Amino acid sequence: MRKFITELKGKTVMTSDGLILGTISNFVIDTDTGQINHVLVNPAEDIASDNQEKDAQGRLVIPFKTMKSVKDVVVLEMK
Repeated sequence: MRKFITELKGKTVMTSDGLILGTISNFVIDTDTGQINHVLVNPAEDIASDNQEKDAQGRLVIPFKTMKSVKDVVVLEMK
């Protein structure tokens, strides 16, 4: 199945354990290879994100390789 990035923006992001992290804001792409490296997530208000990497705008920076499922919500396999 093929998805466009514009279809994923704004989707809810949750862990495989059911914890809602927030919503997709954008993606970080390696311009040399064209690969998506990271997902930028606007954190949910009630999420404890102190131990997560964040960008200058306060968005969570999550490795793209953790994305496991894309349906009504995006599921990430966090370790």
